[in-house]
Amino acid sequence: MAENLLELKRITKVFPGVTALKDVNFSCAKGEVHALVGENGAGKSTLMKVLSGVYEPTAGSIELNGERVQFKSTYESQLKGISIIFQEFSLIPTFTVTENIFLNREHTVRFGFLNRKEARQKTQELIDEIGFDLNPDAMISDLSVVQQQVVEIVKALSVTAQVLIMDEPSASLTDVELKKLFEIINTLKNRGVTVIYISHRLEEVFEIADRVTVLKDGEVMGTKRVSNISKDELIRMMVGRKISDVFPALGKAVETPLLEVKGLNMEGRLFDIDFTLYSGEVLGISGIVGAGRSLLAKCIFGIVARESGDLIIEGEKRDIRSIEDAIERGIGYIPEDRKAAGIIYFRTVKENITLANLKEYKKGAFIDKNGEIADTKHFIKALDIRVSGINQLIEEMSGGNQQKTLISRWLLKEPKIVIFDEPTRGIDVGAKYEIYRIIRMLANEGKAILMISSELPEIIGLSDRIMVMRRGRIEGILNQHDKRVTEEEVMSIAVGHAYTL
Repeated sequence: MAENLLELKRITKVFPGVTALKDVNFSCAKGEVHALVGENGAGKSTLMKVLSGVYEPTAGSIELNGERVQFKSTYESQLKGISIIFQEFSLIPTFTVTENIFLNREHTVRFGFLNRKEARQKTQELIDEIGFDLNPDAMISDLSVVQQQVVEIVKALSVTAQVLIMDEPSASLTDVELKKLFEIINTLKNRGVTVIYISHRLEEVFEIADRVTVLKDGEVMGTKRVSNISKDELIRMMVGRKISDVFPALGKAVETPLLEVKGLNMEGRLFDIDFTLYSGEVLGISGIVGAGRSLLAKCIFGIVARESGDLIIEGEKRDIRSIEDAIERGIGYIPEDRKAAGIIYFRTVKENITLANLKEYKKGAFIDKNGEIADTKHFIKALDIRVSGINQLIEEMSGGNQQKTLISRWLLKEPKIVIFDEPTRGIDVGAKYEIYRIIRMLANEGKAILMISSELPEIIGLSDRIMVMRRGRIEGILNQHDKRVTEEEVMSIAVGHAYTL
């Protein structure tokens, strides 16, 4: 590795009553992609906020190009070539790409009038440099997530970024978009830009990073070249568990059907879907993007209408045509995008847990507040939700605790069948373990779990059976009580290669 461009030396950050960072040493070389990983609360974001000028360190120093620097704002760090792209973008939807890139740094001509032609030309040049097709005149509100991410990257490059910090850049990207993002990162790397890449998805670390640093409880557990460490070793550094200990043991083979889906079709997108979901099992649904997994879940839950087919619950045919029908028949659904379709921001933990069950608390014209509080406390304890109290705002919580809050909401309805769509997306490894424990606990209680996941280790590690979909059809169902399947076996079915079940 080349001589260090950036060095953070013995960084300590103390908040009232809490030491968030303790003697942290972190360095990056010019043109390096350096991954920063760790569980929620490990100190990753705090360290990057110190580097980018959001926080001043309590102790320690920062050196850039061998020169000691001190930042009291993000503006000061940007002047030195350090830019950060947060998970939540800071773009103005009603402005164009060009207007966002040069916001507060507008190109002007005489008397302060905007030089739109020059700004647009410079924007186009920056977009061309990273090899992306994007219209400088496009409105931000019309762009996809990956396009908005490109705007943030171009915005950083417009101030001659030496170091680009990317905080969970893949959280809302499809596999195709992620591939394009990696191409852009490699282009930046070849230009000599240093990228600090924060992610919970370890497969990304192994694909894109040169080195990886692990933080735990505000301290550095170690820095390794990615080529010299295994996923098993990296997880052990992060959470103190071997990868073989991450997934709970499979349940017992069962024979009591809770849900039967027969001949389900939907407008040329789902074709002749037939399967049975049993009490006490986790049935994982695997397949590449566009296979129809989430669409199938939404059909079962009544979010979208099926064209034909029957849903049989506990031996009786049920005509589920709405979410209300599904809930009444004992089905719960934890959606893929918990932010857009699940948790209610600016509301408390208690309100988020009891939201779907409010009518059960009604006593005449009043609400049984004591009942709400008792149920909330029960699930906080049962699911080990880390909160300061029942009235903590949910946006103040980690992704894993938000997910457990959402699961609590549905468990309060006492469903017999629970659908999980990407249950651990955007959640750190330690929190994933807790979600896995909860899913297996529910199955062991006799509930039937339908789990969609794009992570093959998750599908294989947690599922009793794996249903593989491709182009709206079921291509095969693999029973793991016979033997554990491999990622290659699942993927070969998902992409249409010949494989003998």
